[in-house]
Amino acid sequence: MIPKILYELYKKHTGNEAEAITELPSSGSNRRYFRISGTPTLIGVVGTSVEENDAFMYMAAHFRAKSLPVPEVLECSDDHIAYLQQDLGDTILYNEIEKGRLTSVFSDEEKKLLVKTIRKLPDIQFAGADGMDFRHCYPAPELNARSIMWDLNYFKYCFLKATGLDFLEGKLEDDFQRLTDVLLRSSSATFMYRDFQSRNVMIKDGEPWFIDFQGGRKGPVYYDVASFLWQAKANFPDSLRRELLKEYIDALRKYMPVNEEYFYSQLHHFVLFRTLQVLGAYGFRGYFEKKPHFMQSVPFAIANLRELLKVPYPEFPYLSKVLTELVNMKQFTDDLQKRTLTVRVMSFAYKKGIPNDPSGNGGGYVFDCRAVNNPGKYDRYKPFTGLDQPVIKFLEDDGEIFPFLEHAFQLVDAHVKRFMERGFTNMMVCFGCTGGQHRSVYSAQKMAQHINEKFGVKVELVHREQNIEQTFNAK
Repeated sequence: MIPKILYELYKKHTGNEAEAITELPSSGSNRRYFRISGTPTLIGVVGTSVEENDAFMYMAAHFRAKSLPVPEVLECSDDHIAYLQQDLGDTILYNEIEKGRLTSVFSDEEKKLLVKTIRKLPDIQFAGADGMDFRHCYPAPELNARSIMWDLNYFKYCFLKATGLDFLEGKLEDDFQRLTDVLLRSSSATFMYRDFQSRNVMIKDGEPWFIDFQGGRKGPVYYDVASFLWQAKANFPDSLRRELLKEYIDALRKYMPVNEEYFYSQLHHFVLFRTLQVLGAYGFRGYFEKKPHFMQSVPFAIANLRELLKVPYPEFPYLSKVLTELVNMKQFTDDLQKRTLTVRVMSFAYKKGIPNDPSGNGGGYVFDCRAVNNPGKYDRYKPFTGLDQPVIKFLEDDGEIFPFLEHAFQLVDAHVKRFMERGFTNMMVCFGCTGGQHRSVYSAQKMAQHINEKFGVKVELVHREQNIEQTFNAK
């Protein structure tokens, strides 16, 4: 049902009757958004919290006075439950980077939009804070110990307990307090957007515009960087995160000097905090409100948390223990196993044909070892394979095998890394030679060991002509 107040506000502001009002898809909040067609087309917002609406309207006016790209609020109801704002269109950054999100391969155009967005963040944080009366912020004027504990307990009660994981609440609270102390050592007078992520960035005429900042407050710069670059479903590969971080730091230096070592150390803690806050929100919206969109995002947030824990948090030993148990729970590892890469490495003889890919994916690499000096042309090596010391010594003393494998490693490393980032489950690498006995066996063995040691993924090694199989388990 369309709220009558929107028709009244539109007529009051424009002097015209609204031609049509269409409700837009809901977000995670209780606010409802409507597109009001007419001359002009506007967006109508109906909220349940007067304080939250007032925070948005105050911030929007303040940011526009600082020439920041946010929608203009045009009219407000007497009770401040509904208001009209500028229509920025339908182009959301999250949708504009869809191909990159789905493949982890971001085009130049997608990267360009991301760079524009992240470089604008310091302007919002510093220029946006200039002259702001933080008493207008809702529900808290700044990131303080109380608001941090709210978020950590949000995670504990709405997500952690909902999984059924057992933990000692007192010990967990002790580490929550330690984490709070670490986060608050970065206090600053900057504006903390709080929910700075690609769903809250509109693209208008090729430039980013910013919405849904009503939860913002005074706080350190790290939180928004963590929110944007570690957004659960953005699926940014590490290489792109590093690239965007450099862009952000470069733009940040316009406002303050940056000690990069300290910056990255502190960011590491804020990424953990933001990830826990997000999981709390997903738990509440998903487990309790039964909204499927949020449940679908849980595996992505768990994957982020799993990656974070690869770099230790020694300051929070019990929290780290609980989180490690959490990401290893069967309900989350089952999903991980579906996405875990297995690399199949094979040696073969060309005269018996190139191996088929049993996964059905096709593709992969086939390396021809026949240009390398062949020990098989000497009778003394014919009883042996590439796994035996006499053949190994011949190939390594000769030396031609080293540059061959070095180039093969470089190609395959890049491929494995990208497949892991994209969540692919199968890859195949084959080495062929004349008889599938010496050079190909040596090369396949070295490749299997190299992949397993460097990336920790499962490797299935098959020396086809020797009827030898070996599995290197994931680490």
